Order: sequence, then C-alpha cells, then structure tokens
Amino acid sequence: MVNTTVKLRTLSAQRLRQSFEFYSRPKMLSLCPLHPSPPKPSLPPSLSLNPQSFNLFSNPSLVRTRSLRPKSLKIQSLDAAQLYDYESKVAAQFHDAHMLKIAIIGFGNYGQFLAKTLVTQGHTVLAHSRSDYSKTAQDLGVSFFSDPHDLCEQHPQVILLCTSILSTEPVLKSLPLQRLRRNTLVVDVLSVKEFSKALLLKLLPGYFDVVCTHPMFGPQSAKHGWNGLFFVYEKVRIGSEESRISRCDKLLNIFEKEGCRMVEMSCAEHDKYAAGSQFMTHTVGRVLGMLKLESTPINTKGYETLLDLVENTAGDSFDLYYGLFMYNKNALETLERLDLAFEALKKQLFGHLHDVVRKQLFGNAEKARTLQEDYAKQAQNGAALVSSSKALRSPKIVRSDVQKAQISDDNSRLKIAIVGFGNFGQFLAKTIIRQGHTVLAFSRTDYSDVAQKLGVSYFSDADDLCEEHPEVILLCTSILSTEKVLRSLPLQRLKRNTLFVDVLSVKEFPRNMFLQTLPLDFDILCTHPMFGPESGKNGWNGLSFVYDKVRVGSDESRVSRCDQFLDIFAREGCRMVEMSCAEHDRHAAGSQFITHTMGRILEKLGLESTPINTKGYETLLNLVENTAGDSFDLYYGLFMYNINAMDQLKRLDMAFESLKKQLFGRLHGVLRKQLFENADKSQVMQEQALLPKPSQNESALTPSWESLNIQKN
Repeated sequence: MVNTTVKLRTLSAQRLRQSFEFYSRPKMLSLCPLHPSPPKPSLPPSLSLNPQSFNLFSNPSLVRTRSLRPKSLKIQSLDAAQLYDYESKVAAQFHDAHMLKIAIIGFGNYGQFLAKTLVTQGHTVLAHSRSDYSKTAQDLGVSFFSDPHDLCEQHPQVILLCTSILSTEPVLKSLPLQRLRRNTLVVDVLSVKEFSKALLLKLLPGYFDVVCTHPMFGPQSAKHGWNGLFFVYEKVRIGSEESRISRCDKLLNIFEKEGCRMVEMSCAEHDKYAAGSQFMTHTVGRVLGMLKLESTPINTKGYETLLDLVENTAGDSFDLYYGLFMYNKNALETLERLDLAFEALKKQLFGHLHDVVRKQLFGNAEKARTLQEDYAKQAQNGAALVSSSKALRSPKIVRSDVQKAQISDDNSRLKIAIVGFGNFGQFLAKTIIRQGHTVLAFSRTDYSDVAQKLGVSYFSDADDLCEEHPEVILLCTSILSTEKVLRSLPLQRLKRNTLFVDVLSVKEFPRNMFLQTLPLDFDILCTHPMFGPESGKNGWNGLSFVYDKVRVGSDESRVSRCDQFLDIFAREGCRMVEMSCAEHDRHAAGSQFITHTMGRILEKLGLESTPINTKGYETLLNLVENTAGDSFDLYYGLFMYNINAMDQLKRLDMAFESLKKQLFGRLHGVLRKQLFENADKSQVMQEQALLPKPSQNESALTPSWESLNIQKN
C-alpha cells in the first residue's frame, strides 16, 4: 500500500511539472516577422503558484491523501482558428496603416486605368460615374456606387477626380461634400493645372486637403508600365496633422512605387511647359490623324515616329484637346506660332518654285548675253585663256595608301565611284570601304582630306575618275543637281556596260532621267536607302532599302555585279524591298514628305525639351532631330519631283484649317450660349416685372410653385 501511494505521488508530481513546463515554454505561433507572437496563456488561478512550490517533495501538502486516484483529462472544446484569427487581426491593422480608401469620381477609361494599379497595390477603391460601370468595376475589384451620397457616406480618405476638363466643375458642384469627413483629401489628374487649382480652392471647404497632380501618361503611352514616366504634383493645401501629411505621402507613393519620375512643380509652371509640349503634341497628332496616315512597306524612322504619335493621341477625346486649348492661357499663342510656321514653310516652298520658273523663263536670255560677253573677253585675252584652261585641266588625284594596296583583279570586290561626296556620300563610303570594296570619289567641293582619312581615292576632275573605269557609278547628289551633274559626266570615257545607281528620295524622276540620258549599253539600278547619317548612326540593321532593277543586262557578269552591289546593304541587315519607282513615290509622298514637312514646321518653332516631357513630345523632338540635318534642297526636291507631294501638302493644309475651325467653332458656341442665356434670363426677369402683383388675399388662396412641388413630393 505504501509503495502504491509513493508511485501515485510521483506520477502526480510529474504531471504537474509537465503542465508547468508547457505553460512556461515560449510558443512560436507565426513565422511572419510582422505578426508578434500572442501572449502566453496564463495558468488557472489554482495553479498560479511560485515555481519553487512545484517541488512536491519539499511541499508534501500539495498532494492530498484523497487524491490517490488520478483523474483523466478531457478536452471539452478547441478553437482551431484562434491563432489565425490573431494573424488576420494583425494583418488588418497593417493594411489599415499602409493602405488608403480611394473614391474615383469619373470611372471612364482613365479612371479604370488608374484603378487597376490602385487595386493591384491593395488599396480599397470605390467609384462613381454618370454612366453605369458596375460590371467593369466588379471585374476590377472596385465597389461601384450609382448615387454619390452612398459613396460619400463610405467616408473615403481620398477623392480622386478623373473627370474631363469641361465637366469637372459641374461634377464637383454636384458632390454632397457635407457627407464626407471634414479632412478628406481631394486630388485631380487634369492636364491643365492652374484652372483645377483655382476651381478646387473656390468650391471646396477650407478644411479639405487639396493636391493637384498630372500623370504625364495615359492608357496608350503607359500600356507597358509607368516606369520612367513623369508624375507632376503640387501640394496645394495639406493640414499640419501628421495623419494628413502621411495620407498625402501614401497617395504619392502609389505612383513612386510604379517607377514614375516624381516632379514637384507649381501649377503655373506646369501650364507654361504643358502649352509648349502637350498642346503641341495633341495638335500635331490630331492634324496627322485627319490625314488617315497608314503604315507603308517602306516606313522611315521619322514616319514611324509620326504613326506612334497618332496612335498615342487617337484615344483621347476632343473634349480633352479642347480643354487643353480653352483652359491654358498659353495654348492660343502656341497655335498661332504653329500656324505662322506652316505658312512660312509654304511661302518658302512656293518662293523657291517661283525662282525655278523665273530662271527657266529668263535663263535663255541671260545665257545668250553671257556668251556674248565671254566671246568678247576671249577675243581680247585669247592667250591668257588658253594657258588658264591648261592649268585647270591638270588633274588632282589623291590615292590613299590603303587604296594603292587594294588595286588588284579581285573579282569578289567592286570598284565603286561615288559622284557627290557630301555628307551622304561619305556616310555610305565608310561602310563600303569597311566591306573591302574599292571606292573612288568626285565632287564639286574639295573633299580630298576627308577622302584620304576614309581610305577613298579622290578625283577633282571627272574625266580622270571615269578613265579609272569604275564598275559602278553611285550618284549621291541632291535631287536638284542630279540632272546637271549627270549631263556633265564624260560618259564616253566609261566602259559601255557600267552600272549607274542613284540614292535619291524620289524615284520616278531619276528613273526617267537615266533612261533619257544614258546610252542603252549602261545598266540602271534605282535605289533609296530609307535612312541617313542621323537615323542610321547606330547601324543599318532593320532599316528599309528600296530598289528597282530598271535595266540590267542579261550577261551573268552584269547580273552578278548588280547583286554584289545590293549585297552591300543586305550584309548590314537592311530590309531589302524590291518595288517599282512609281509605287515607291506613292508611298513616299504619304510618308517621307509629310515627315519632313512636320519636322520643318516644328523646327521653325524652336521646340526645346522640358522637365516634364511626355512620350508624345519626345516623339516630336526626335522628329526634329532626324530631319534638321537635311538641306532645304532635299525637302524641296521631295516636293518638286514627286507628283503626289502637292496633294499631300494640300491635305495637310486642309486638316490644319479644319482643326482650327473645329476649335474656334466650339469656342464660338460656348460664348454664344453664354450671351443668349444671359439675354433670355434678363427677358424673363423683365416679363415677370411687368406682371401685376397679386393681392394678399389672392396670395393666400393661390398656392406657390414651391408649395406645389412640396405637396407633389
């Protein structure tokens, strides 16, 4: 009996010790560093003892004789979700501390565009709009309210106005501001800032916070993300409490987390830059949109730029564009400058055309007079003229050491003579030399030093060049000088099967000229590299090279020579496009001429980069850069020698005039409405004043309109 009692006492002591150790041991209830472990469970009052008292042998009174038979433990209930409920509570606290409840007013394209990112970041998003977007909102995870009262009673921390510029004022006046909390933050995202700032300060109570923002992007320009795009903001009015400052910072952090370039700037400064960039971008985009530009098989980089611009602005409503014009005081000046630049370019074009016609009309008379004067001088100074002509005939030939080493009968290489060794001729020569071909050059200007550095043999006399019997004559002259230069070449000194190649930007003109001027023995290849020193500075890979084999002899050697020449461009990765000259000019009039026209108009405006460039404005700056290096002769040639260019210029002129008419017509409609509404109101007031006033008895018997409305309601 004694042994049994001792065993029972020992068993009870072990169980009590295990129970104490269980309650004393720290528990890891969560692996998340943001979730602290819950407080340790406390012992029942009967067991809340000093740990030292658990030594049963030092305090035998704890074990009573009547507890000889141990009681079994029973689990009555267990809340398995208790630990997770705690984690959910902590997570909810963390969410409330870092996330915002944002109400979007105006849930159209732009509101939905912003909502996607807000929801993705974990913010609670509410929405209200005049149109029913409940289905779209549900798909995005947004709570949609058709009644603004219901939305405002949800007490959002931020009201985000995503309305159009024209509708912002009536929408803001319609909101039940009294149902919002008094420290609500109101934010707009309009493209003009001084107007929205003045409007918010005028209509909102003084205890509301105000932030004016402008995300310099939209659904189209930011379809691949917001990283690197500008977000402009001004903290117009923020309360001094830490919670209100923190709330504003949380809102701005939404855009910063997406990689936006955050620019804090006053509304006035924003509008000064935006008039010169955003309004200009939308104006050019809308003018080009009216032309219905389409991609061609031979797009240049500049034309691709214009197509991107049209795409970036096509999705924006006319209301947005009209708002940019109406509510930015700098916009009218920008429009006038654009109009003047276009008129100046047309004047320059037609003035040049007038000079050409005038020279044709009066040139013959001037030539006859000049010949008579020269004949008289020759009679007086015959000997001097003979000696001077001999001096001029002495050739100037500069051969580089590289060229001397390359003179061989290597059939795999071509001997190419570049006629017209200006910027474009030098640009092509670098690649031709690098591929191992022999290059000769001739030009009216002395480029002997440049040629020597490039490894090109330079000739100051065309006869000397032709006597070298180049296999290919590559004409790199301007459009205007090509015919004159071609007729000046001593063709009789060339081999009879020489290949003539041009690189002009128009194709029917050189094709016809070659066929009329060159003997039938000569081969003809019309080409157009759709790039230049600027657009091809990083290589020719992927750039279009258009060609038409106008006349190539059937001999294998002549076919092979033509293919070898084309292979120069194919090896550099060019997109080789075989196309007739007529088809080229039809596409080029709608692409290259329009590109150069817009580039020259914008160049006259002196556009400069701003601290808040949009993608569209960057496009315009790149366009100016790509076309600024080209001479006016090139542009005039595109106009003069392409039969489709005049039609394109007329269409561009009509599109610009149509846009101005649309703008000023809308403005006239607004002013007319204001004038006649005021006149109608004054007329009604005059008619009411002429009506006899009812007596007091009649007033008592006749219910007022207000009372009738009340009874009806």
